[in-house]
Amino acid sequence: MKTLFKAFAAIVIVCLGAFAYFYFRGPSVAAPAHIAVDKSPARVARGKYIFTRLSYCDDCHSEQDFSRFARPVIESTRGYGKLMADKDMPGEIYAANITPDVETGIGSWTDGEKIRAIREGVDKNGRSIFPIMPYSYYRYMSDEDVQALVAYLDTMPAVKHRLPPTKVNFPDSMWMKGDPRPVTERVKAPDPNNKLLYGVYVATISHCEVCHTPHPKLQEDVRWRFAGGRRFITPAGEVYSANITPDKSTGIGDWDVERFKMRLKIYLEYEAQGGPPAIGPDRFTMMPYQAYAHMTDYDMEAIFAYLMTRTPIRHQVVPHPGMPARAEL
Repeated sequence: MKTLFKAFAAIVIVCLGAFAYFYFRGPSVAAPAHIAVDKSPARVARGKYIFTRLSYCDDCHSEQDFSRFARPVIESTRGYGKLMADKDMPGEIYAANITPDVETGIGSWTDGEKIRAIREGVDKNGRSIFPIMPYSYYRYMSDEDVQALVAYLDTMPAVKHRLPPTKVNFPDSMWMKGDPRPVTERVKAPDPNNKLLYGVYVATISHCEVCHTPHPKLQEDVRWRFAGGRRFITPAGEVYSANITPDKSTGIGDWDVERFKMRLKIYLEYEAQGGPPAIGPDRFTMMPYQAYAHMTDYDMEAIFAYLMTRTPIRHQVVPHPGMPARAEL
């Protein structure tokens, strides 16, 4: 009996020790780079393209009009942060004010701290950023592109907009500390002339996989990468993302590149008509057409080339269960 008690006590001690480790540990943090990024017009323009198109930072850091197709950005709020609208978040998750305002934004951060936050997932004080921020994808953003993005952030209008602190429920508040990882080597972008490899890069920093892969319990199910079916629960409606694998019956396997480009450019038609229409739950979409419609043709073609190399997965997705069928992704 005494031996059994000792064994039980040892197990309890080990469990408590493991819990204490995970509860009190901090994220893996490296010192930020000592860098002041160049703010040439060309670099700022590239950064703006990444912010507003490729990586679409507006999606989390700007307010949007959820009553209209593709949730157009409310320009006066660009970059000033907001409460994330997803109703399945484990707590109150705020996307930060990333304008250069010193008091309420990131105006007091160094460029190195901004780069570290984008690619490594820790804030100015070395605390974990909730991983709805797709830094696990942005870690592959090239040194040149992340510096361009920071150059654009540095030149945005400063907006004073104080947000409450993010409150993450337990145990997610504990597990999220394990997500940040330092980027320890230089990151180079692939040769744009290699359309396939460049397509992998563009699709990665556009984090297409984030939305087009199911996330049960907020964890990506890698068996269904790009096969769609991620559920989004928002105040404006519920929607499931499309299957964009090359499966011919349930994905985009019977599409050609021109059809793919036309779908991404659907928003241009609405812009030409004065703006996107008001919609109901049957047409609500999380797909950021307003951003992707303005990607270059080459970037669209590169993404399509990459998607066509993915494993076809037969997965029929109904985007709006109980609603009339629609064509939007």
